[in-house]
Amino acid sequence: MVVCFEFLFLSLSSVDLKCSFTFRNSKQTYSGIPVIVSNMDTVGTFEMAVVMTQHAMFTAIHKHYTLEDWKLFATNHPECLEHVAVSSGSGQSDLERMSSILEAVPQIKYICLDVANGYSEHFVEFVKLVRAKFPEHTIMAGNVVTGEMVEELILSGADIIKVGIGPGSVCTTRTKTGVGYPQLSAVIECADSAHGLKGHIISDGGCTCPGDVAKAFGAGADFVMLGGMFSGHTECAGEVIERNGQKVKLFYGMSSETAMKKHSGRVAEYRASEGKTVEVPFKGNVENTILDILGGLRSTCTYVGAAKLKELSRRTTFIRVTQQHNTVFS
Repeated sequence: MVVCFEFLFLSLSSVDLKCSFTFRNSKQTYSGIPVIVSNMDTVGTFEMAVVMTQHAMFTAIHKHYTLEDWKLFATNHPECLEHVAVSSGSGQSDLERMSSILEAVPQIKYICLDVANGYSEHFVEFVKLVRAKFPEHTIMAGNVVTGEMVEELILSGADIIKVGIGPGSVCTTRTKTGVGYPQLSAVIECADSAHGLKGHIISDGGCTCPGDVAKAFGAGADFVMLGGMFSGHTECAGEVIERNGQKVKLFYGMSSETAMKKHSGRVAEYRASEGKTVEVPFKGNVENTILDILGGLRSTCTYVGAAKLKELSRRTTFIRVTQQHNTVFS
């Protein structure tokens, strides 16, 4: 729970949610509202990016679009290209696909290198390879949860480190493997390590409401990535399904059986599914969810006396509680 009150005369409309950063390795500058749509194939869509761009927000596009899809998107929506990242795994085919997209659409300046487990020598070497190949692009890389690995990836060429193992709403890593790290603690530790090297972090996963987004920023996250909160909207991939008189859309983890069968044809015998598939109530256009998140962030800032979102972490105190809100009418 965030508990810090400052007596300042701030109105909701006066709170500045836009942040500006200069990245350590790419030397690029960023300006916008640092909320990112996750690069999951149900939410990290071109349709989502169009709406997010209108609010100066960011979308990590999922890695399953083709080169032709990207060319069409770039032609039809050039205004979005400063607010999107191309996503990639760490395989040779991933590198070739990503390279072809970046060469065809040079306006894209952000790369999201996304693996479930960032604790491998192979991934570190892959980050170095991508940095050498694309020296002026801003690289997001992860996922990790400890300060030492944050530092390793930054020194290897990444600019923004994705932090989070197991907190996602459709992630089952913690129950399947016993591996994970409390998200708030991970963000606090990793932000401290990154900022010491003039790097940045993304808090990836664990948010269920606008208050959680505010806590992630309060804990030191420079960006917050959301999947579940953006699921179930018109702009998400997949058909609207009628189920018992209710409209729903599918939402699933990228390590789930659903995702692996869709993109690889099967679940490999040597691995287990680490994600689940859920039916999310259809929420309509994402615009209302965006406004709810931004309104919550502005209100948080007024409570703690932060005139800008970027000030929030300096005005936040965390108190351990057993219950955060009144559940009598839940």
